[in-house]
Amino acid sequence: MTAAVLIENLQKRYGKVEAVKDVSLEVQPGEIFGLLGPNGAGKTTTLRCLCTLTTPDSGRVEVAGTSVTQHPRAARQRLGYVAQEVALDKMLTGRELLQLQAALYHLPSALISERINAMLTLLDLQAWADQKTGTYSGGLRKRLDLAAGLLHQPDLLILDEPTVGLDIESRVVIWNFLRQLREGGTTVLITSHYLEEVDALADQVAIIDQGKVIAAGTPSALKDRVGGDRITLRIREFAPLAEAEQVKAMVEAMPFVQDVIINTAQGNSLNLVVTPQSEALITIQQALKDAGLPTFGIAQSRPSLDDVYLAATGRTLMDAELAAAGQRDTKKERKENMR
Repeated sequence: MTAAVLIENLQKRYGKVEAVKDVSLEVQPGEIFGLLGPNGAGKTTTLRCLCTLTTPDSGRVEVAGTSVTQHPRAARQRLGYVAQEVALDKMLTGRELLQLQAALYHLPSALISERINAMLTLLDLQAWADQKTGTYSGGLRKRLDLAAGLLHQPDLLILDEPTVGLDIESRVVIWNFLRQLREGGTTVLITSHYLEEVDALADQVAIIDQGKVIAAGTPSALKDRVGGDRITLRIREFAPLAEAEQVKAMVEAMPFVQDVIINTAQGNSLNLVVTPQSEALITIQQALKDAGLPTFGIAQSRPSLDDVYLAATGRTLMDAELAAAGQRDTKKERKENMR
């Protein structure tokens, strides 16, 4: 079976910046595939190369067996792309915008009205179809953007951060719609930094960090590979590092503790991997009490995709987001100082 998406050893630089160092992944027809990673990891650049919006420096990129570099127009006919930022002409109605999109895709005039009505119905937009898009809420704008991306009935729908900035009700609507597309045979490729979104939707996941794929597989397989339960321990809201290291040494000696990481970005809290057992929390709390140390907060859970990311990189996805935000702020400050 020909893969819906095939990417091998993709590389892309912007000047001195390696946006994508080495990305390889394969998406099968009829599945939802999630690209998970922090902002700046290379997700959007990978999608832009796939959608022919950016030319790769090297690597193999195909949509349903069609090379995006050798046959870009044919590749574009097979896919629909919905960017992270919704860009709608506020003076057009929803229906007028879809008519424009139909013209750009050279749809036969006899099909346009029927196809637009079908998209409006599919995304429950009939009541707003003849209102200007400038009056739409964020959720309605995203649904209209999805309608535009699906108007030419692509085999593959590519979504960059499909629910960023939306309220939970709008996010659930989008999630349910994407599941309906999968059931109808459409392949969906999404990027996201929302852990719960990828976990809830994706059949397969690739985690990208600093321009490379660091883990790939089904969400359940990735979590099982990490092994053990997770315990998050905070001895104080902002514990001194020396105190956190003291507790780390204490819990590492417990036979059911497999690993301990001090999370300096979150008040020197401790992330533990433990053999699943009901007495773990009680044993740890009693040990802290006997040592005269407080317990600000403690919780136990099954592994998550964030634990997969933590195991692969030594930091949580939130830590990576904060680091990326700090780098952007530093670059912005340098530019302002140069004025």
